[in-house]
Amino acid sequence: GVGAARAGNLTFMVGGVEQEFNAAKELLTCMGSNVVYCGEVGTGQAAKICNNMLLAISMIGTAETMNLGIRL
Repeated sequence: GVGAARAGNLTFMVGGVEQEFNAAKELLTCMGSNVVYCGEVGTGQAAKICNNMLLAISMIGTAETMNLGIRL
């Protein structure tokens, strides 16, 4: 989020030509502490979508557990 961006602790999941990734990696490490090459074009977006889906599932589970706890 915003706090991680300010602190330079973002994670970048990057897809594309590996030579171009290597050329951009130095710039990306100025903004993030974790830069991951995911493969060809589109794989970085796929990894980000999977990460967001896992986070959403975790948050839904937490909310449902809290709701159950309150009702019990």
